[in-house]
Amino acid sequence: MKMNKFALILAIGFAFVACDSDDETPTPIVNTSVDFTFTQNWDGANIANSDYETTTYTNENGEELTLSKLVYLISDITFTNVAGDVFDAGDYNLIDARTGTNTSFTPNIEIPEGDYTVSFTYGFDDEDNIDLAYPDLNVADNGWGVPVPLGGGYHYMRLEGKYINAMNDETAFQFHNIRANRHSSLPPGPTTLVELRDTSIEVNLGTISVTTGTSIEVKMNVAEWFKNPNQWDLNVLFSVLMPNFDAQLLMNENGQNVFSRGAVTVNP
Repeated sequence: MKMNKFALILAIGFAFVACDSDDETPTPIVNTSVDFTFTQNWDGANIANSDYETTTYTNENGEELTLSKLVYLISDITFTNVAGDVFDAGDYNLIDARTGTNTSFTPNIEIPEGDYTVSFTYGFDDEDNIDLAYPDLNVADNGWGVPVPLGGGYHYMRLEGKYINAMNDETAFQFHNIRANRHSSLPPGPTTLVELRDTSIEVNLGTISVTTGTSIEVKMNVAEWFKNPNQWDLNVLFSVLMPNFDAQLLMNENGQNVFSRGAVTVNP
């Protein structure tokens, strides 16, 4: 009798455990979008709309300058989880810092909540940098495209302003960043292009915990374009930089230090 009673109690216990296990409800997967805010600064001092053409900055080479335009493109915002799964909306965003156009951007993708390594591409990489492929960019900002003799595709950035040159004269500069293109002779023509090199930059923002309402600030330190690792001399490199292969490589090197992650907030 004792053995039968024990067996009965044990059987009831197993049945209770089995029923309890069947009743467990798996935690639902919550998908969410992620917002990005793009801000600009000069060595930590915020650059506002009112600073354009009024605030004087001094670059690493000692030249005083003002800014009149800052437009740049980012693409392929990518989220990679701890398992190595990659989520990429495949879209892009053209930011006009002076007017505030597209300084807030939400990629066209929703991802499960969790921890992700977040990255993006400054400019277009070669896979995406296809001539005339994006109708809105063909007309944006008087045409964001690059002339075919310079390799076609699209600009990465247009940074413009004025600086005081070595003769103490105010001079315009155009710091335009595109894919590096080498020519057999200048000026560039239909048959002079001999090399194209992808100078877009992949920017890693580190690991971020993504939940509903997550917003990520991406900071551009404009001063870095002129100082690290290459101290930029505007008296030498102030204009006609698009067909200058070596200048585009210098921009690429300095651009590695331009972007950083700012505040990560969760909006209600």
